[in-house]
Amino acid sequence: MLNKNIFLKLETIAKDLIINYEYPYEILPNIKDFILKKGNELNNDFIKKDENIWIHKTAKVNNSAFIEGPCIIDENAEIRHNAFIRGNAIIGKNSVLGNSCEIKNSILFDEVQVPHFNYVGDSILGYHSHMGAGSITSNVKGNKSLVKIKYKDIVYETNLKKVGAFLGDYAEIGCNSVLNPGTIIKNNTQVYPLISVRGVIESNSIVKSMDNIIKKENLNE
Repeated sequence: MLNKNIFLKLETIAKDLIINYEYPYEILPNIKDFILKKGNELNNDFIKKDENIWIHKTAKVNNSAFIEGPCIIDENAEIRHNAFIRGNAIIGKNSVLGNSCEIKNSILFDEVQVPHFNYVGDSILGYHSHMGAGSITSNVKGNKSLVKIKYKDIVYETNLKKVGAFLGDYAEIGCNSVLNPGTIIKNNTQVYPLISVRGVIESNSIVKSMDNIIKKENLNE
């Protein structure tokens, strides 16, 4: 579950932040400070609006979208009707935050699609990942306890109450699925619709249900 095994293509303005940490959850408390520092270093291709909001000149931001800083919206990103950015958010190049979607304390790498009725909180979505309509990251446990992540018989203490999901490159999340707190889905993995996902899902997998996860290379066996 090391960052280098989840985010293979570091196509993001936040690359320098990602590579500073070993585990993905370590990044979350540092997103705000990174945005404030990086924003003040950006060139004139970015327009600073209101307080600590930097938007690239080529980005398309619908007038009905609400944006709270600190926030960076990168080149050719699209923020659609009624999108809600609640601060501490980075929207990557050519990424989409769509109709009635909400995001907070999260990073969308370049080419990420969060297009329809999604919630992304305290999460990192890797290059070219995609959230199907209505899929969400659940970032708080029901009992409000600190989030733990178990992987290969090791329990990792995040020491955080709010941890969403971490998607590797080209991850595909089916419509109306729920990614439970601390879920890690590695690169090139597909999750079917209507699934409650938890734990660490390995690369190149297809999640038909939590009891039926197959490797893509085994499809024809």
